[in-house]
Amino acid sequence: MSTRDVIEKLEKAFPADQVLFKGVEAYEERNNSYLSQLESDITPRVIFLPKSTKEVSEFLKIIKPCVGDGARFAIRGAGQQPLPGCANIQDEITLDLALLSGIQVSKGGVSIAAGERWGAVYNELSKDGLGVTGARSGNNGIGGLALSGGLSFFGSREGFVCDNVVNYEVVLASGDIVNANAKENPDLFKALRGGGNNFGVVTKFDMRTFTQGPFWGGAVFYFADQFPTQVEALVNEVTRPNASEETHIMISLFFAEELAKGMGLNQALGLNQAYYTQEVEKPPVLEPFVAMQPQIEQLNSMRMITLKGAAEEQAAMARTGVRCAYMNTTVKPDVATLKAASELFSAALEKVKDLEGIVYSLTMQPYPASLLKKTDELGGNVLGLESATGSLISFLFLMYWKNRSDDQVILKTTQELLDQIDTDAAARGTAVPYKYLNYAFTGQDPIGSYGAENKEFLQRVSEKYDPEGLFQKAVPGGFKLFT
Repeated sequence: MSTRDVIEKLEKAFPADQVLFKGVEAYEERNNSYLSQLESDITPRVIFLPKSTKEVSEFLKIIKPCVGDGARFAIRGAGQQPLPGCANIQDEITLDLALLSGIQVSKGGVSIAAGERWGAVYNELSKDGLGVTGARSGNNGIGGLALSGGLSFFGSREGFVCDNVVNYEVVLASGDIVNANAKENPDLFKALRGGGNNFGVVTKFDMRTFTQGPFWGGAVFYFADQFPTQVEALVNEVTRPNASEETHIMISLFFAEELAKGMGLNQALGLNQAYYTQEVEKPPVLEPFVAMQPQIEQLNSMRMITLKGAAEEQAAMARTGVRCAYMNTTVKPDVATLKAASELFSAALEKVKDLEGIVYSLTMQPYPASLLKKTDELGGNVLGLESATGSLISFLFLMYWKNRSDDQVILKTTQELLDQIDTDAAARGTAVPYKYLNYAFTGQDPIGSYGAENKEFLQRVSEKYDPEGLFQKAVPGGFKLFT
């Protein structure tokens, strides 16, 4: 039986508004709603939208017998990861979880269906004065972060997003619906904390909550010649033995065509996004990152803000439906390494800054030692980051552009930039193997970067819960375990 047979069975079992074909308005709306046009360029034969965990199970039972004849599918949550093919598939079936809805708040926790977005979660929790370790952008979906690691406003204090999941509801390759937590299927629980889409379809995430009021934060824009000083401030903060667990700081060097034209500044700018997660106005620990002069005062948004408001501000800075890609690497917090990376970025920028619609940025964001320490306290994950290594710095390379004809030049330029930075860091003894799965691009190997022991563990868990390899063979998108 082939993909055609699967589609015929889906048509018989489900109403037409859940089995969408090319040319139907609802199909076009869904397929054009990815963050990146690189994903929307891919056109599945059918988009299937289950309305319940049971219907996800039915789908897997229908498609599983057809895998040997070539049936394939992709799993989509919110579609916010720009890696081509990670949540969409050409001429096959995209399993779109958008209709799996529901947010239930209970004592000490919140249960979130896989089709929800973080903005809705924050809105619900705000009614009770609560927070959760979730995405910084309200547009982002749940699974992309909770299955890959995930940074949040509260990471320094609460740990990775995945470390704050206390239970995953998972549909296995067999169609069985199971829970994975510290007591039930604990090996699967650990594997899902960083293992991506390799073990099943996660339909619900139960997460820890905590009391959270307003906090101080926002964005500050300044001129690029001050970026080296910001690098020094960042390294100083994350390497302090008594570093605050209430801060979340990102420093970026970027160029945006629209902003450059609007302000008459044909140059890179600095952008700091800085947060102190208690209700303290102008905390001294953030002063090095927000008080630089000169800065672009009219763009300074530092203020007392709610979690919902902070996530809305982050979402407003992003774009959707344009060509977009991420790449990333990790280094030790060394001033010379970070300054070298910014200089290499500036040279690469000159090759792409004239592309239409360009936004090109390098963001440096810490994995503080306090965040890494939380992993052990909260039951462990498979990322391979140990608190003993001290704080680390993630480099995110973010790209937006308009034209498909520019794909090759921008992706090639950034891959070469990444290679140069990795080579430079290796020479300085500051390179770190880890690649964050949610920021990784084609050619990167986040699963391998977790280390041999963790990769072998993931492979064993896959063989136990998916012995026929459905999620390795029939779900080609994302990053697989046996390659």
